[in-house]
Amino acid sequence: MFSGWLLSLLAVAYLGFLFAIAFYGDRRRIYPLQRRLRPYIYGLALGVYCTSWTFFGAVGSAVRDGWGYLPIYLGPALVFLFGLPFIERLVEVGHLHKVSSIADFIASRFGKSRALAVLVTLIALSAAIPYIALQYKAVVASIAALTTVVSGRVPWYQDTALAVALLLALFAVLFGARRVDATGHREGLMLAIAFESLLKLLAFVAVGVFACVQLRGRPWLLPPRLASGATLFNGDALTSTLLAALAIFCLPRQFQVGVVECADTADLKLARWLLPGYLGIFSVAVIPVVALGTIDGLALRTASDSLILTLPMSYGIPWLTVLVFLGGLSAATAMVVVASTALATMISNDIAAPLLWRQRLEAGASLGRRVLWVRRAVIVSLALLAFAYYRSTAGSTSLAAIGLLAFAAVAQFAPGIFAALYWSGASRSGVFWGMLLGFLTWAILLFLPNLVAGGMFAPALAPLRALGLLLPHALTDYSTPGAVGPRALIALALNIAVLVCVSAWRGVTLQERFAARAFAAPKRPAAGLHAITSNVGDLESVAGRIIGSAAARQNTRRKRAGHCPSPPNRPIAACCSISSGCWLDRSAPPPRGWC
Repeated sequence: MFSGWLLSLLAVAYLGFLFAIAFYGDRRRIYPLQRRLRPYIYGLALGVYCTSWTFFGAVGSAVRDGWGYLPIYLGPALVFLFGLPFIERLVEVGHLHKVSSIADFIASRFGKSRALAVLVTLIALSAAIPYIALQYKAVVASIAALTTVVSGRVPWYQDTALAVALLLALFAVLFGARRVDATGHREGLMLAIAFESLLKLLAFVAVGVFACVQLRGRPWLLPPRLASGATLFNGDALTSTLLAALAIFCLPRQFQVGVVECADTADLKLARWLLPGYLGIFSVAVIPVVALGTIDGLALRTASDSLILTLPMSYGIPWLTVLVFLGGLSAATAMVVVASTALATMISNDIAAPLLWRQRLEAGASLGRRVLWVRRAVIVSLALLAFAYYRSTAGSTSLAAIGLLAFAAVAQFAPGIFAALYWSGASRSGVFWGMLLGFLTWAILLFLPNLVAGGMFAPALAPLRALGLLLPHALTDYSTPGAVGPRALIALALNIAVLVCVSAWRGVTLQERFAARAFAAPKRPAAGLHAITSNVGDLESVAGRIIGSAAARQNTRRKRAGHCPSPPNRPIAACCSISSGCWLDRSAPPPRGWC
């Protein structure tokens, strides 16, 4: 057993070291000076996907559900191995439109719709709260396994999770809320996240190698569900693989690291192999750990989610135990910092900043400082909300169930993202209503049952359940295997169906058609209003809406016939003067004698 104060000092010292790494990265500006390291830093930073769920929960899932842990690693690997053109296009469009978050990306495609951006932000917030609470649960469980701290119900102000939440919130503020500009690259943060990815990989592999050494000369004994392979190819595994594949670009933190923080699309060529290799090492190292825990009986005597931590401790190897503890802390810290940064950016840009402008508060630097303080307040509020969720559902579900709950929520972004990139017939109304109904379905079928399973609303809902007015028991029973997957598919299918039907019924506006053209050709330079006037046909469409098709065609013929002089040394630009039929450039005054 370790002292609680010793672990606390170790955690604070480690987080301080991470901040020093981030400070060094910002000051030295490692990206411009050492470009050869940048692809490796970017590829390792994508390892923020491996949270405490994949660090602790993968072993627990292997003990309980056999190969059910593998799809969580397999989905993202397949996306980067076979879907690299899609990821490259996502990054190119994001850079072209200077997006700062996944909400900004989807809203930019559909006319900078604030309503759509707010909806994406709310869905991301609903998914992040359980996921951040998962990190608290994992860290608290690891502390309880290493110390004499009682993990039962205690007053909220004495809960170890509160100290963990406030500490991680403090470092999230220091890491991710130091400047207003959300579109610039955070080199220091990426360097710190890459270091954390290396550390948790080293810790996981160290335990795997230790297990292999202990198993040398002994027959390997695996849990029945893992040994049989029955859980490897079934509907639940395919659904989990799909959700994990969507999560690698739909999770706000993954979009932040993979798209916003990507300095060059050339870095994706290395990440295509680095990330799958990284996830593959994790998935292979799980097997010897589970085998050793099963042979020794430790998998039955302790919590399965803490097996990777208690295994070296049971053999009396303190340095390896501490390394695993720091690896789990790294996994939790990276997720909380990046997710809090992404959510704070979305909330401040899409909700708080428009309200500040509407109230005509101070502009300029003062407004920037206000937005920065809003982000810091959001980060702290997220920590407290996640702590409240942790307190209300502390003993309800495993780490894997909470993680899939978040994956199912962010999967609602996928139809909007694919429609933004590949379907010019998608409308803002279709995306909005599809996403909204999919989110409500997720809330009813997944989020509400999770809260009820944790004890929330149980007394109030008991009469309704007795009368059969609540959801059927099959939908509220969170203990059955594969409870998340089918409901997630229902919500996703409803989202897609509504998107297609509403878009086909309402049609697309002229602005949406022009925006679709800008997103469909990400390498085209964008001038003015999404470069909507890059050819004569676009301008004729705009003019036809104002002065009629006949007059628009007449003005077009006048232009082609030379009635208006062409701008000297200037490309066809943003607008046209409908009255005179002359081309104008809003970026600069027209030359003398031009119109």
